[in-house]
Amino acid sequence: MKNSGGEITFARLPEIPAGELMAHMSDPRLARHMPLLTYAWDEARIADFVAAKEASWWRDGLGHWAFLKDGTYVGWGGFQKEGDEWDFGLVLRPDCFGLGPAIMRQALAFARADSRIPYVSFLLPPSRTRLGALARLGATFVGEVDYEGSRFLKYCLQTER
Repeated sequence: MKNSGGEITFARLPEIPAGELMAHMSDPRLARHMPLLTYAWDEARIADFVAAKEASWWRDGLGHWAFLKDGTYVGWGGFQKEGDEWDFGLVLRPDCFGLGPAIMRQALAFARADSRIPYVSFLLPPSRTRLGALARLGATFVGEVDYEGSRFLKYCLQTER
């Protein structure tokens, strides 16, 4: 699904059928860029995943969404509190990778309107070599970090004006 227009909306993950989430997260093309994705997905794992993402909404008042284009699920992502920082993640279906910039712009507009988020961090695996979109958004490279035993490239983007 290329970005050929259409409405992008955000929904909560429990609104997405477990089978759609499982098919998405079981796609072997995702594992290439997700070093923490080292396990198989089944119904129990999906239920735990959705429950953990929903717990962020209750705990922090913000969390992860399901992303829809014209009502069709295209991926998930959003903001997750990591210590004092708000990290943004985006996991799209491989056939929807082209929607990343549009979804990112919409999510960052949300962050800029939220006084709790002075900046957003992004943790990207070193396998991600196309980083021009982050630069165009104004994100700066902070350095390499270890997260749960894997190396990531950390970027930050100021959201306060």
